[in-house]
Formats: sequence, C-alpha cells, structure tokens
Amino acid sequence: MKGGVLSAIAALLLSGLACTGAGRETIKVASAGPMTGEQAKQGKDELNAVEMCVEEWNQRGGVLGRRIEVLSGDDAQDPKQAVAVANKLYTQGVLIVIGHNNSSCTIPASEIYCQHHMVVITPASTNPKVTDRGYPTMFRICGRDDQQGRYAAAWVNAKMPGARVAVLHDKTTYGQGLADQFKAEYERLSGKLAAGYDAIMKEDQDYSSVLTRMGALQPDLIYYGGMYPQAGLLRRQMRQLGIKADFMGGDGAYDQEFIKIAGPENAEGAYVTFAADQSRIPTAKALLEKYVARYGEPGPHSLYAYAALTIALHALQKAGSSDGRKVAEVMHKDAFDTILGPIRFDAKGDVTKSPFVAWQVQGGKFVQLPAGQ
Repeated sequence: MKGGVLSAIAALLLSGLACTGAGRETIKVASAGPMTGEQAKQGKDELNAVEMCVEEWNQRGGVLGRRIEVLSGDDAQDPKQAVAVANKLYTQGVLIVIGHNNSSCTIPASEIYCQHHMVVITPASTNPKVTDRGYPTMFRICGRDDQQGRYAAAWVNAKMPGARVAVLHDKTTYGQGLADQFKAEYERLSGKLAAGYDAIMKEDQDYSSVLTRMGALQPDLIYYGGMYPQAGLLRRQMRQLGIKADFMGGDGAYDQEFIKIAGPENAEGAYVTFAADQSRIPTAKALLEKYVARYGEPGPHSLYAYAALTIALHALQKAGSSDGRKVAEVMHKDAFDTILGPIRFDAKGDVTKSPFVAWQVQGGKFVQLPAGQ
C-alpha cells in the first residue's frame, strides 16, 4: 500500500512537470559571440558580465518568480556559425540574447532571433543595418558606424587640417562599413579625396604589400576599419616598414590586446574612437571593482553586456510576460537607469545619444583625450 501511494505521488509530480514544461522552469538568457578564435577574449569578457548580472538577479529572487539560467553560444566570429548558434539557442528556449559581437554575425543571426520574437541586444555591433531593418525585438546598446565614422572624420579634419588620409579596411561588414562612413564624411568635410583606399585579408599575417602601397602615397594618417588583432599587426608592421603616418581605428581596435600585439613602442600615439571612459562613471564603480576582483580587467564591452541584460530583465519584469514582443514594447517605451547612466532606445532600437569620443595610446595604455584635443 505504501509503495502504491508513493507511486501515485511520483506520477502526480511527473505530470506537473510535463504540464509546466522544462523550458518554463527558468528564464533562459544567452551570451552569444566569439568564445574561440582570435576574438575569444571579447566574447568571454561579455559572458562574464552576463553571468555576473544573472547571479545578482537570482540572489534577489530572479524575475517573474523564476530563476534565470545562462547559456552561451560560440560563433567563432563566423557568420555561418552565428546562424547555427541562433537556431540552437531558439530550440533551447532562450528568450533574451546578448550578442553578437561582429556585425557580420549579428545581422544573419538576428534574422532567426527576430523571426521567433526573441529579444536580442548587441553590445558591440555597430553596422547601421543591424537596426535599420526595423525588427521590433532587435536592439543595440553601443553606437552606430555612421555616428562613429562622422565623429572620427570631424575629429581628424579639426585636429589635422589638410592631412593626407589613406583608408584601409578588412572587408568585413563592420570594417568596410566603418571605413566607408569615415571616408565619405572626411571627403565631405575636407573637400579632399582620400589619398588611398585599400583592403587587407584579415586571415593574413603579413600586410607588407598593402602597407607598402599605402606608404608610397605618403599619408599623414592611415584610418583602419577592423578589429584589434589585425589593427595591432598593421601598426607594428607600419613601424617596421618605416611608415611614419599616424594610425586611427574604430571601436573594434579598442582593446589592450591591440597594444600587446603591436608592441607598446609601436602602439604609442595611435588613435581610436570608443565610448567615454567607463571608470569615470560613478554608477559603474562597484561593478568594475567586483569584475576586476573576479576576472581581471573587463573587456571594452563587458559593461555594455551587463547593462543590456539589466535593461531586458527590467523590461521583462514590467511586461509581466515572457513574450518577447511585450518585453520589446517596454524597452522601446521606457527609459532605463543603468551602470552606464540613463539609456533610452529610439524606434529602431538604437540608443538615442551617440557615445563616441577620441582615445590615444599613451604610455602603454588607452587614454581618453579631452574634448579640445
């Protein structure tokens, strides 16, 4: 008789689990980006921040009375792999995706996410097409390349009037898109055509042929659209070839690894555009200290990933529903207090304020330049 009662109880419990479904036991979020390959550092930096955010929310009871579970997806900075990641995260029941890093991965992967009404916020993809497609559940917490390209061009035109500028990119959606935005705006502002325009194959390690062509043009500045591994190699090889031109990159070059790859003596003086110094934001201080104690120095977009997930979870709580469309409606409508300060999204899912400022490598580290420099 005792065994029969226990069997009946077990059957009822199993029945209850079947009714609720495994996917409804937790709220699933994911960090998607390069977890392997040459950009793995940045993917893991963002995953670290996502895990910290989830840990804090779970300590307070989760969201909608449910614990939050973190998954990760490795796109290895490859667009095809990014699509495979997106399909897998959908089948795993993920509601919120923080990712991807590269625009060439974010754009195709978000086709899958948005088709299934998953909320996706990229902390790092800056190509305009990410949000210009008008998908209601697609958001970006960083700036756009048209904003960044215009800012960089205006900065160069003001600080280096009359400069001969050559433009280089890595043929990726991000790199070429940023380079083209910069080139068009610089030519408009200066009234001068770019001295040169060329591209590298990012898989290569030796860029001497393209740099020799660039050097023959005697540019005052080489502007590069691409990521930090190639930017570091380019800067180092420029110096080895005796090219004395200044170097400027976009946010993709903003990583301490750029300085390590180039070598501190070669990286010295290089410029990049990125967001304002996060260590100066009072609301970010406690998280930065906690991150450093656990993982070491954060990556460029670690705080972006943390803020992105914080926004999505607050919107989820307010929506009172795990329907991604309802969560997105709250995100489009409300303003959010974050560790980066107040954030509001426009109708496209972009932040309403461009975040870019100029930085320079000084003494082996990136230093934000004052507005007048």
